[in-house]
Amino acid sequence: MLSQINSVIFCTTQVIQVIIFAAGCYFFGISIFGWVLGKSQDSKEFLPQKKFALIIAAHNEEKVITHIVHSLYRQNYPKNLYDIFVIADNCTDNTAKIAREHGAIVLERTNYTKKGKGHALEWMFSKIFEMDEKYDAISVFDADNLVSANFLLEMNKQLCKGHKVVQGYIDSKNPYDSWITCSYSIAFWLSNRVFQLPRYHLGLSCGLCGTGFCIDLDTLKNIGWGATCLTEDLEFTLKLALRDMKVAWAHDAIVYDEKPITLKQSWSQRKRWMQGHADCASRFLGSLFKKAFKHGDLVAFDCAVYLFQPIRLIFIGLITIMMWIQSVFPQSPFFNLKYVFPTEVWYIFVILQFVYGPTVILAEKRFKLKTIMGFLVYPFYCLTWIPITIQGFMNKNNKDWSHTDHSREISINDLEKA
Repeated sequence: MLSQINSVIFCTTQVIQVIIFAAGCYFFGISIFGWVLGKSQDSKEFLPQKKFALIIAAHNEEKVITHIVHSLYRQNYPKNLYDIFVIADNCTDNTAKIAREHGAIVLERTNYTKKGKGHALEWMFSKIFEMDEKYDAISVFDADNLVSANFLLEMNKQLCKGHKVVQGYIDSKNPYDSWITCSYSIAFWLSNRVFQLPRYHLGLSCGLCGTGFCIDLDTLKNIGWGATCLTEDLEFTLKLALRDMKVAWAHDAIVYDEKPITLKQSWSQRKRWMQGHADCASRFLGSLFKKAFKHGDLVAFDCAVYLFQPIRLIFIGLITIMMWIQSVFPQSPFFNLKYVFPTEVWYIFVILQFVYGPTVILAEKRFKLKTIMGFLVYPFYCLTWIPITIQGFMNKNNKDWSHTDHSREISINDLEKA
């Protein structure tokens, strides 16, 4: 009996190792194009042409709403070519009043059955469609954001080049408040350079990040929003992929996002992300793989592989735990773990995980002492993803929206010079 159990464990770990290694090589291979090709995009400039409806989704954000509105009025873009809208969604504070006082057009929404950002955006988009004022595109932001002055110029450029959906660069406005904010910031800096940028260069689809993105209005009308799960950004990205559309990238259109300060806040937010991710995987994974293999669609394949990423993370955690147990109990009959590839290959693979990230940050000119210290605790942040992922997948059918409180009152002038 023991030999049979050991045989099953042995075979399972072999398969898991192959999946981990293959997926790691796939993501690493794609990320290289963020280095080889750099962040350069078409240098051709376009005069301001597109008219934007800028939409800020806000739920009880009286502490930070002033700063996002101010940063949008600070755009290096003709003021007659954009309007600022605030969705005061189920607010019980002074968010609506403060936003109006600072010049935003405020629409108040009260709906306690369809809660969450996805539902609020769908409601707002329907209002935009019905307005006498006509817009070429919408851009979506969170109330805790700060927006770089050239954001609309960069989005105008990408829209004029023919792109229909564009994601901007998500930066951090409070990277050094705590070890959690530093870890979040490192994760986003890495994502921008090794996930988003190379996919843009390769003609794959970048991923929407929930904020700092732009959608051509006619495109939005034609395909509809319909993204109302806990991760509406991922849901809409996958919906686009199944319709032969993809998300482009604007590396210089920067949005500064407030990162959670405590582990408790972070855990709650990331659990919601994983619940939404699991929900999307259960609904879209099969269709994406079918489209990928039936039609040779690389965009659909890449999106499907991304959906599988949390499972890979769990596998890595499982193998790590088994390796630790085997090192502590070398004679254990239950953990006969053998490497599929030569140990030298695995050592190189592990070393790359620790060296590659800091090198990416260095390329982004963020190699500060505080960032170096952040990399010392970043592995612990990564490890917390394992229980969060498991918890999120187990609770994927729970659609209750958990709001992250924002209190970091930083202005755009604190981060950038006009």
